[in-house]
Amino acid sequence: MEFLNSVFWLLILLGVMIIIHELGHYWAALLCNVKVEQFSLGFGPRLFGFKIGETDFRFSAILFGGYVKMLGQDDLAVDPGTNPDPRSFMNKPRYQRLFIIAAGPLMNIFLAVGLLAGLFMYQFPKVMNADGPAVVGHVEKSSPAALAGVQEGDTIVEFEGKANPTWEDVVVKELTGAGKEFALKVKRGERTLDLKLVPKTDEKTQVGYAGWREQSEIRIKYILKGFDAERVGLMPGDVVISVNNIPVRSLTKLVEVVRESGGKAVELIYERENVRNKVNVQPKFSENEKRWMIGIQLEPKYVVVALGPGEALEQSVKYNMRSATMIFDYLKGVVQMRLSPKQFEGPVGIARMAAAAAKEGAADFISLMAMVSLNLAIFNLLPIPVLDGGGILVLLVEMIRRRDLSLQLKERVLQLGLAFLLMMVVFVLYNDISKAVMPKG
Repeated sequence: MEFLNSVFWLLILLGVMIIIHELGHYWAALLCNVKVEQFSLGFGPRLFGFKIGETDFRFSAILFGGYVKMLGQDDLAVDPGTNPDPRSFMNKPRYQRLFIIAAGPLMNIFLAVGLLAGLFMYQFPKVMNADGPAVVGHVEKSSPAALAGVQEGDTIVEFEGKANPTWEDVVVKELTGAGKEFALKVKRGERTLDLKLVPKTDEKTQVGYAGWREQSEIRIKYILKGFDAERVGLMPGDVVISVNNIPVRSLTKLVEVVRESGGKAVELIYERENVRNKVNVQPKFSENEKRWMIGIQLEPKYVVVALGPGEALEQSVKYNMRSATMIFDYLKGVVQMRLSPKQFEGPVGIARMAAAAAKEGAADFISLMAMVSLNLAIFNLLPIPVLDGGGILVLLVEMIRRRDLSLQLKERVLQLGLAFLLMMVVFVLYNDISKAVMPKG
């Protein structure tokens, strides 16, 4: 049942992505007066469909993916006049062909921006001090941040050339910066110190890890069943003040103190409705996490606000630009062999994420849809033959040269692109299956 539920939400998620993507190609083709012969959701044999005008809208046997087939699109001949029909794709000027190919990924970008803008008009989680200075709330022992000399309470006043960064600016660089040296300046009291930080690759997440956390108010997000936090009456929304008289100003401080407790009860002070309470909580050893836990999941304290249309669009654009930067930095790290490609998610991983997001509610599913749409756009824009980015690259080269590339070269490049794409598909599927069947931690 769980498998079918995951498949259902995967089809919903990818179905929207594919339809929007192919509609981009379709509408651009119509604008350029190119004949569209087929609009297919899926590949392979036609299952069923309908015809509107001269276009066959169909559902095909292999539902993952889709395509728009235009007249003359597969004609790679050097002479574009091979097909005399003026509505043939190859008979259109290169700038129009470029527009048609780029329209698919652009539609996915517009979808990502539109989805988040709409969501932010309904609910926007505004983290306390999100636009303020990046103050370090906790530094893990022996972590890259600790080795760099960073201390709790330091304010990061410059990070990799950016003055007065927010914590989000820092984290975006950290996650994609494993093995890369970052220059930073921190203010400690009246002194400003120049430091060097080299994040390492986190074994669990396969992304950059520095071992520091932002200073902020921390509250409980979830109560895990079977742990003592449930018994003592802790609830989601409670603000954690201290543990064993140690102030908790970051997500990892509580985790560290409980981990080092050795199973001894810890004293927790929390605030609920402006009233402070004290409880003793007995940690329990988790075999999955391989550490002592009291059974709570934490998050930074935030307020949910509804943004106006203009501000919602602005925040959505900013969010998607940060995400795109992060994706490109991650791909760069993989190419430079600083980061592992094991973070790539295939259909199995996306199905799992889709089912989990749908279970959490519409907001989580919309957020996931926006993220997947942006990822799909960027993936399609990569300069790999067979993908839209490969077609865009060929057209740009031809526009610069003012003549077509040879038929032999185009065919050879297509073959190499197809081979590379097949290898990627095999790797991603293997990676997906490995994550699903291999024991965790």
